[in-house]
Amino acid sequence: MHKRHPHHVRLALATATAAALTGGLLTFSAATATAADSMRVPQADFNGDGIGDVAVSAHGAYVSGHAGAGQIVALYGTATGVSSAKRSTISQNTTGVPGTAEAGDGFGAETAYADFNGDGYDDLAVASPWEKVGTDTNGGALAILWGSASGLTGKSSDVPDPSPSSHDLWAKDLAAGDFDGDGKADLAVGSSSSTIYVYKGGFSTSGAPGGRTTIKPPIQSGTNDHPFGPLSLTAGDVNGDGRTDLIVDGFETQSDYGWNTNYFVPGTASGLNVASAKALKPGIITGIGDINGDGFGDIVSGAGWDATLDDGTPVPDAANGGKVNITYGSASGPAGTTGVTQNSGSVPGTSEKGDGFGWDLDMGDINGDGFQDLVVSAPDEDIDGVTNTGMVTVLYGSAAGLNVSSGTQAFAQSTAGVPGDDEKSDLFGADVKLDDVTGDGKADLIVGSYENAGNGAVTYLPSNGSKITTTGSRTVSPSTSGLSTSGTPQFGAVFAD
Repeated sequence: MHKRHPHHVRLALATATAAALTGGLLTFSAATATAADSMRVPQADFNGDGIGDVAVSAHGAYVSGHAGAGQIVALYGTATGVSSAKRSTISQNTTGVPGTAEAGDGFGAETAYADFNGDGYDDLAVASPWEKVGTDTNGGALAILWGSASGLTGKSSDVPDPSPSSHDLWAKDLAAGDFDGDGKADLAVGSSSSTIYVYKGGFSTSGAPGGRTTIKPPIQSGTNDHPFGPLSLTAGDVNGDGRTDLIVDGFETQSDYGWNTNYFVPGTASGLNVASAKALKPGIITGIGDINGDGFGDIVSGAGWDATLDDGTPVPDAANGGKVNITYGSASGPAGTTGVTQNSGSVPGTSEKGDGFGWDLDMGDINGDGFQDLVVSAPDEDIDGVTNTGMVTVLYGSAAGLNVSSGTQAFAQSTAGVPGDDEKSDLFGADVKLDDVTGDGKADLIVGSYENAGNGAVTYLPSNGSKITTTGSRTVSPSTSGLSTSGTPQFGAVFAD
């Protein structure tokens, strides 16, 4: 089963997180995106045709004149990949969706997919973290959009906050997985609190879960000034026992901010077990996949910040330009960890202050060799004097682990065959996905950006069976996807995990 993540949410939370970790060096106006894939990294299939689909957030979109109300666009896979020709565009004004589109709701700021009601179609949990609930301006709301032979439709259900007075930003973090191994998809829900609500599988079409529990990892709760709680939630099977484990990215509890610390929380027959949690290397975006093919999920966390803050304070386990940490899985859970930067082996580029390497990442098998491959974004990469235009890097898995010596690839909008051009603040790589959207069994690359001053765009780069290629590539724009381009819709800032 699966999540994400990074996620992560919209502008306010992303910039607050970046400021805490980097002293404000990152220039993102983006929501972080969550990556939460299982050991085998399944893709969403909302219409049950056997081809992967991609749910794209436009959580800053105008809806009926309401700024930032937010929308979701489901791009359905075909033999030629994804485009705006086969899609669903959904907001809170779509018939059947709970709530009403209002300014600043941020519908789609965080998402997670799984077959929550067991009907054979993947469904999509969609958060509106800034939804006004009663007198609480940022109370938050959560809905599940049900999949069908027609894909995602307005048929959906509300998942109410069970404790609205104890936190804000309900559902700002989501992850789906089978945490107790009963064969039913569960849903983990975060907020500004350190308490995470876990809804048991067996959801009815009215949205009622099979039960509900809570866990409280050792992370800091948010306040009105610092609304953190978990930074992201990621689901996947690290120890190979058939139950989904949860990675919780957060801040330590010892101080106002503390340093970013991630925790592995194992799944058991009775659900997630915080008593057996293990601390991991830092990162605010995480993916899980079997890079070395040993049957255990490997944890990859992106730490896209620099080695020092603006005032010179050193940041623990950080590198200028950012890094990713790979913690390999084993029967006992997380095992050895290795770090990768743009200075490692033949990784394209050079580690430069402010690149943001590791801001987002995802995993999938591009060449069908049974090893999960990794895409890492550096959206603040400067290329030939163009600031913050962005770049993504593809690294391939092998029996020896992540291969940083050969076969590496890098893509920017200046790469031959990639649509568009390098432009200031495009943030190419604001989010990334590796999913098979052609049905050939090989993962294709989907890249989100902040093209056209925040309107956003989605770039499709297919696998040719052995590597990512630009042949057949295309851009999917908000204007062709049923979205208003007023304001900054941020189309492509967050993909569902």
